[in-house]
Amino acid sequence: MHLRHKSILSLFIVLVLFVAGVGQQKPATNEGVRSEMLVSTKWLADHLKDPNVVVLHIADSVGDYKRGHIPGARYLAMKDFSYSEGPINTELPSVEQLTKKFGELGITDKTRVVLYATNWFPNAARAYFTLDYLGHANTALLDGGVEQWVSENRPVSGETPKFAAATFTPHVRENARALMDEVKAVVESKPGEETEQIIDARPARRYTAGHLAGASNIYWQDTLVSEDNPVFQSPEKLRALYASRGIVPGKKIVTYCEVGLQASHGYFLAKYLGYDAAMYDGSYSEWTSKNMPVIKGEAKR
Repeated sequence: MHLRHKSILSLFIVLVLFVAGVGQQKPATNEGVRSEMLVSTKWLADHLKDPNVVVLHIADSVGDYKRGHIPGARYLAMKDFSYSEGPINTELPSVEQLTKKFGELGITDKTRVVLYATNWFPNAARAYFTLDYLGHANTALLDGGVEQWVSENRPVSGETPKFAAATFTPHVRENARALMDEVKAVVESKPGEETEQIIDARPARRYTAGHLAGASNIYWQDTLVSEDNPVFQSPEKLRALYASRGIVPGKKIVTYCEVGLQASHGYFLAKYLGYDAAMYDGSYSEWTSKNMPVIKGEAKR
C-alpha cells in the first residue's frame, strides 16, 4: 500500500476509536464527594440480610426502639456514646467505654454500619462522628432516616434481633475532635490568615445571639431538602450553600454548635463533601463557660 494511503487509513482508525471512546465516556460525577457515607432506603432494603451490615437505631430510651424499628436494627442509647460525667454532659466518653459498647453491638473493623435516629436527626450524625473518631471507616447515615423509610411503607419490627458480640478495635483519630486551643487559634487569627474555617451549625437566631469570631452560620437543617423530606440536598446545592457563606475548597472545616450534636451533622456534611473536618466537642457551652469572647449580630467579626 502507498505510504500516503497508509497514513490516511491510520488517521481514520484513530478517529473511529476516538469517537467510540467519547460515546462510552461515563457521565460526570461529583468529584470529591464521599458518596459511600450516605445510603438510600432502597440500598438498605436490599442489604438488610447482609451479615456484614449492622443497622443501629439511635434513641434516648429502649421503649422507643421496642415501639418499632427497621427489621434487624440494634439499639444504641444516646447515653452510651455521647454523654460523660464531666463538666460538659455531652462529650465523648472514654475510648475504653466506646470500644466495649460497639463490641457488644457486634461491630468489627469490617462491619458496614448504617445509622439512623428517631428523636432528632443530628443524633445519628453524632454516632457517625463517634465511630469516625474511633477510626471505623465503613459507616454511613441512612439518607432521610427512618422517616423516609416509613413514608415509603417499608416494614418496621418490634422484635429484638439475636446477635453475637464482636471484637471492636479502635484506631483513634484525634484530629477528628477539635479542642479549645485549636479553635482559639483560628478565632484569634487575622482575617484572611485563618488556616481553618469554622462553621456554626445552629439556627440563625442562636448565631446572632452570640457566635465565635469568624464563624460562618450554616444551620444543619438547611442542608436537607425540607423538614418533611429530610434527605440531603444534592452535592451541587450543598456546595452552593457553602460558597454563599464564604466557605472555600481545600481548607479544613471545624464545626460547633451548643454541645456537639448539631455540629456533628455539620462535621458529617463537611466530610461528605470531601473536606478535612473536625468537630469542636465542647462547642459553645465550653467556650462561654471559659468566658471566651463572642460576636453578636450577623457579622462574622
